[in-house]
Amino acid sequence: MALLYERICAHVLEQLRRGALRPGDRVPSEMELAAQFAVSRITSKRALEVLREAGLVERVRGKGTFVVRRLPDLTDLTVPLRPTPRREARSIALIVPDMSEAYGLDLLNAIEERCAEYGAHLVVRRTHGRQTDEEKAVDSLVATVDGLIVFPVHGDFYNASLLRQVLDGFPVVVVDRHLSGIPVAAVHTDNVAAARALTTRLLDRGHEHVAFVSPPPVNTSSIEDRLEGFRAAFADQKHGQPYELTDLRSTLPGSTTTESVRADMDTIRAFRDQRPEVTAYFACEYNLARMVDRALGGDRVVACFDSPGDSIGGPPYLHVRQNQAEMGRRAVDLLLAQLRGEPVPNLSLVPFELIDAQT
Repeated sequence: MALLYERICAHVLEQLRRGALRPGDRVPSEMELAAQFAVSRITSKRALEVLREAGLVERVRGKGTFVVRRLPDLTDLTVPLRPTPRREARSIALIVPDMSEAYGLDLLNAIEERCAEYGAHLVVRRTHGRQTDEEKAVDSLVATVDGLIVFPVHGDFYNASLLRQVLDGFPVVVVDRHLSGIPVAAVHTDNVAAARALTTRLLDRGHEHVAFVSPPPVNTSSIEDRLEGFRAAFADQKHGQPYELTDLRSTLPGSTTTESVRADMDTIRAFRDQRPEVTAYFACEYNLARMVDRALGGDRVVACFDSPGDSIGGPPYLHVRQNQAEMGRRAVDLLLAQLRGEPVPNLSLVPFELIDAQT
């Protein structure tokens, strides 16, 4: 005679075979199953746990129980169900706008090395900074991988496909920035603190008039936070004058053309002519710092985030050095923890350093 919890397991298994329950569908809760089968919640909880151990359902904290996205072969499954062998190897996708020695390669290397340590297979997809490509990458990869690490593109709107996966409970970790108001694990530098520290360093060195230079910050949390830190430094010091030039676009992935670079350099020069009192420029990233330096002929102090300098044949600047390796390792650790069903924090900050320009 079947045990009470096995009756529930048999019912769910039959629902799966008939297609009444499909991958991603919500499974009735412990309370609902207890009422449906006139059993205790201890019994219904045991049934859901056995179904989870058999690889048929997954439990998402705060949301409920759902049919796994990739069901095993149901043909030979019988009740009582047996636990599936614990699968250590995982398949992880990394979705990035692009990567370079200026920023991104160290992050990629750390993610690849951490995946290798765990025996996880890594798939890399570049979006070239296009949100449509990011959405296509998310939609195509969720059916073939266990989890996603996403470096979101710059944009005025969040990726609807990514948001849908997060809200559906698919394992996702965001790197380099966070999605404001969205409950997703994010690993990045404390951009507010780092920008505040870099700006304070410029103020302490006698630069009373400093300009923050960036692409439009709207809905790109890393730029928004750096701008917030820049402003906060002036509020802390209670002296000096902040300036903002935040409409440059040529350094955005997929936007670098001869025309766009020329237009941005003209904009920078026009800003200098209008604000000759500005003696230091804080660029939100290295490639933009190089553009500012070239546009101004090297006669202003330039600071930025990330400055590989001689390693890529460019000048070094006073800069924030982000710990890309730690960011990459932690992203993999958090994603694998999600896959094990463990709770993870929504925010994980990695350390940074202030590095002086080497002359």
